[in-house]
Amino acid sequence: MGKAEKEQLNRALTAHLNTIHETLQVLDQSPPSNSMEKVTWSQVIQIGEQVSKQATIAGMLWNGESPQAKEVEENVNSYFNVLQGFLLLSHGSTVGAGPTLSSSIHESVKHVVDCSFRLMKEHVSLYGSHNKERKLSMPQIVGAVWEACSALKKVPPTNVTAIGRAMTQVAVSMKDVLREINELKPASSNPGDETSDNTPSKAESKPEDDDISDDDLGSDLSPEEMKVAQLAHGVVSETLLVIKELIRTITGMLKLETPDDNGKFVGSLEKLLKMCQCVGAEIDEIGACLYPPQEIDAIKLALEKMSSRINEIQQEVESFRTSSEPFLEACSGLRTVLKEMEAQLNSLSATELTTKMQNVAVIN
Repeated sequence: MGKAEKEQLNRALTAHLNTIHETLQVLDQSPPSNSMEKVTWSQVIQIGEQVSKQATIAGMLWNGESPQAKEVEENVNSYFNVLQGFLLLSHGSTVGAGPTLSSSIHESVKHVVDCSFRLMKEHVSLYGSHNKERKLSMPQIVGAVWEACSALKKVPPTNVTAIGRAMTQVAVSMKDVLREINELKPASSNPGDETSDNTPSKAESKPEDDDISDDDLGSDLSPEEMKVAQLAHGVVSETLLVIKELIRTITGMLKLETPDDNGKFVGSLEKLLKMCQCVGAEIDEIGACLYPPQEIDAIKLALEKMSSRINEIQQEVESFRTSSEPFLEACSGLRTVLKEMEAQLNSLSATELTTKMQNVAVIN
């Protein structure tokens, strides 16, 4: 295992790494036109399986006796040839892909490339090494390539599927807000009850009791604040229903996704996704404002933005001219609870202002 052989392997590896980097740069700067023939994602998965096989071969070379330099170099050359083909086919699969689908494809491709680089670098680095324990790392590195290639099967094959999944993530976030609202509880109406004969005094309480109290700080609401939280629960629940019905509506539009619509349909779906994400951000804002002291003005602003967004979402869906009655009913239900909460918040604000004015009058 001469020094010259090691240097030759390093030169070959560096050349291949540079070629892949250059290929990625060119592909990033050259988005595929819709006139190009689209590569199906199943073809990408198939060549990904070829990458996995090459990774397996690389790992097997280090089982038992160390391989010859020629064997390592041949495997490196074969691996990068397949990887280059993988990149080209992956690029071809982005024909007609919108930002959401393209992002999913690029993320999965990058993962395969990153794992491949790590494997090939370790492959070449092991040649000539006298550290036998380093060989033990190869199965794990090869396994990472397998997992990255296997994950290609989970990439959404169409724009509709990709956007539907992204909307599902918005719904998941809303469920988290709903769970947090459910965990809010009213403050004790009779603080004196906490020091009854059966309750240990503060001096006698155990350290763990103090920890529990600390965890609960900031989640106890006054009756007025609980009312606001209950109204918010209704708004989040109805918004979640709108998102679910929207997902059902667009997943029923798979047949409308055709390569000859110049991206108009996909553009509309991407617009819907952005609006859904904006609604999700407002729901997050409302959830954060429910903890005492509640930020009523911020909640009002979020409700106002949501009302506007829902109108925009409905208009976009209606432009598809497809049957979406359950979605329209969900939008109507959401508008009802939005108006109810806005009215209740205005009433609470008016009551609070009256109370403050009465207090000022008494002081004077």
